[in-house]
Amino acid sequence: MAAELDVVNLFFIAGATLAIPILVFLASFFLWPSVLIQVYYWYWRRTLGLQVCYADCGGYRFCYSYRGKPGMRPSILMLHGFSAHKDMWLTVVKYLPKHLHIVCVDMPGHEGTTRTNTEDYSIQGQVRRIHQFVGNIHLNRKAFHLVGTAMGGNVAGVYAACYPSEICSITLICPDGQLVSTKFDNHLQDLEHSNFTLNIPLIPTTPDEMEDMFRLCSHVRFKIPQQILQGLVDVREPHNAFYEEVFMEIIGDKSRYALHEHLHLIASPLQVIWGKQDQVVDVSGATVIAELVPGCRVDLLDSCGHSVVMEKPCRTAKLILEFIIMQQNARSGTKKSS
Repeated sequence: MAAELDVVNLFFIAGATLAIPILVFLASFFLWPSVLIQVYYWYWRRTLGLQVCYADCGGYRFCYSYRGKPGMRPSILMLHGFSAHKDMWLTVVKYLPKHLHIVCVDMPGHEGTTRTNTEDYSIQGQVRRIHQFVGNIHLNRKAFHLVGTAMGGNVAGVYAACYPSEICSITLICPDGQLVSTKFDNHLQDLEHSNFTLNIPLIPTTPDEMEDMFRLCSHVRFKIPQQILQGLVDVREPHNAFYEEVFMEIIGDKSRYALHEHLHLIASPLQVIWGKQDQVVDVSGATVIAELVPGCRVDLLDSCGHSVVMEKPCRTAKLILEFIIMQQNARSGTKKSS
């Protein structure tokens, strides 16, 4: 009889042990989806071997994650887009070799990096801040590969033009800052002349608007549960006033065409990756860049929109790595022949 009770107790304890994490997950999913999203990012950083660090620069703090140490291959610095954060690169980092030195930084004012004033949010201001970050962590001891997407691509291109000696090669993914027109650009013009409350598609305030943003940015249709959409809204909503400030700054006269104005100064080997179905920044921008930067490599992705990193992470990682290796081999061949 005692043995039977022990077996019953064992099953009860085992069942309770399994039930607790399931109940916690369900409670988080339905009641605190924003917490679940934060745990998700923490889990993937840990799984992929990335560590989160801070760099203090005279009262200004950068938050970044990194993996690996500088080695034979160039280090890679990754700059995210508007209203995103360093963890958006996790899907791509997953497919990059673990021995590579990778640094993903929160852009000025985003996530864990300090918020100051609008001067830091213009493209030129962000370039100055990222240069400050690069110097602080000594990433520029050796020329590194710079990757930027959307707003981060605009910043990356201007950075490469302003600090050519620090860059060995560069990848721009659907970068902002060009003289191309889209339906989205027409909406921006309406915003500039509107006296009403801003209604910016990239700054959603409800789950439905969040879903609309995904439709705008992504050609691939992801089925996202309503609770997760709400969680994403909850995470972003406290920062919406900041996002509006940044948005109006980067579409202003000083920043809107910053990349286009600096393309002729880019001396480093350049790769452009673009989704053919991009509705935010038209894919014709890839042709414009290729015409202005001799030797530019262009990779256009089928069935892909603006969110290349989310839609085609494996393909993106493979293309970036191929380009880095190709440029490194070309430099080695040049040295041998000389």
